[in-house]
This record gives sequence, structure tokens and C-alpha cells, in this order.
Amino acid sequence: MKLKNLFILFIISVLAINLGTGDAVAKPNGKPVLQPTVTLAEPVTLKTSDDWTLSALYLAPEAEENPTVVLLHDLGKNKEAFDPLAKALAQEGMGYLAVDLRGYGASAGEKPASTFAREGEDNPFNQMTLDVAAALAFLRTKKIPAEQTVVLGVGLGANVAVKSTLSLPAITHLGLINPSVNIRDVLAIEPMRHYKGDVLIAASADDKKSFLEASILRNVAYLTIGPDSGKVTFLTAYDKTSHEMLNQHLIPTVIQWLKTPQRPPLAPDEDESAATPEFQPPLQD
Repeated sequence: MKLKNLFILFIISVLAINLGTGDAVAKPNGKPVLQPTVTLAEPVTLKTSDDWTLSALYLAPEAEENPTVVLLHDLGKNKEAFDPLAKALAQEGMGYLAVDLRGYGASAGEKPASTFAREGEDNPFNQMTLDVAAALAFLRTKKIPAEQTVVLGVGLGANVAVKSTLSLPAITHLGLINPSVNIRDVLAIEPMRHYKGDVLIAASADDKKSFLEASILRNVAYLTIGPDSGKVTFLTAYDKTSHEMLNQHLIPTVIQWLKTPQRPPLAPDEDESAATPEFQPPLQD
């Protein structure tokens, strides 16, 4: 009878999880206790100015002052690659809009990304900046202010994010995970030379090429924004790349950066000298 009761409890807990009523957490007495689940995101569609229909998942922030993050995935991925980060954002009461970029996931339609030209400044990968524009336009319809909007991309999505700042100056918070100088001819150095907002850049030391190129972008950001401004944050992971690096190593730090994207500015040297008594030579007899 005891075995039968345990089996029934197990079935109930599995059904509860599958129905979305909560997560079963084992307690010392062996009885599962249901915990409330994170609010589910809403499937939405976005329409670009060049007539692409994009699939996305939207979750509104719990409070007006909380950020909403536009999530742009890497090559060969889709919006579901952000599931671990999306869950963390929801737990913090932050909003997000995870987008299937044109040619990927549910946004592929009859033109999968595998058929896209890989070269050319106006190839479909470069036109993904229009996907970002559609995402921001959608957030405006939801009354999400520009100053509470963050654009975060991984790999290809990072390059698309930074290039979008050239045509979308409302972007003032930028997260670049595993960016490169050039991905599918989406170039990152020139837009970074003009960007003056908050930026987080993350790279893996395990991938020397990726780390070098991310470091170049960090240095460009320092030259443009200023190393002492507190606006440039550089993160290093020791292994993994792309979404795997984000999911396994960086989510807690990214969440903290979203809460406080700027470090306190460094005190200028002149302030330090002013606080130090000036040396006085001894009087001569």
C-alpha cells in the first residue's frame, strides 16, 4: 500500500509540472510541494519594413522601472536557445522579447538562412537590423520606454545588435556575448566607434580568435566612450562559446549588469592630489 501511495504522489507531481501549475520540490518527509512557476511568455509576431514575418516570445516586465531585453540569437540557433536566460529574467521581474531572426526557427518560412548570401554589405544577415527595428517598434506598442530597453545578442546576434545602433540611436544599452569583428559580413568595429551608451562585452579565453576580436571591440568602446566612464563592462569565461558560454557561466553576471549597467566613475587624479597636503621644503636658517 505504501508503494502504491508513493507511485500516486509521483504521478500527481509529474502531471502538475506538465500542466504548468508548478515545480515539484522534494521535502524531507518525501511529499512533493508545488512551487509557483514563472509566468509564461506570450507568442507574438513581428512585421519588418521589408515584409518578413518574425516569430517571437514576449514577457512584459513586472514593474515599469524593470528593463526589457531584446534577445538576438547566434548562427544556427533560435529564440529557444535563450530559455535559461529568459527564465532568470522572469524570476527577476524583467521583461524580454526573444526573436527568431529572419531565416531561423519559426521565422524561416520559405527562405531558410542556409540559402542566404554570406557576403555583401546588404546581404540578408545585414538586413537583420530591420528585425531589431521591428522588435523595438513592437515594444513601443507595449509602452516600454527606450531607456528601459536593452538589446542583447549572441554571436551573429551580437554583431546585428551593435550594427543596429547606427540606424536606431534609441539603443542605449547593449549586451554583446561572443561578438566578432565580422560575422557573415555584419561588421562591428565601425558601429562601435559611434556608440556611446552602456555596453557589456563577453568572450571566452578558450577561443583565442573570438577573445582577440572581442578585446578589439572593447578597446574601440574604451576609445569612444572612455575607460573611466563606467559604461564599458568586459566579461571573460574560461571555456565554452556562444549560448553555451552564456548559459553555463554568465547568466548571474548578466542579470547583475542589467540591474546596474554602469560602474561608479573613477575619481580623477586631480581630486586625489587635492586631498594630499602639498610638500613644503624646510625653512633655511
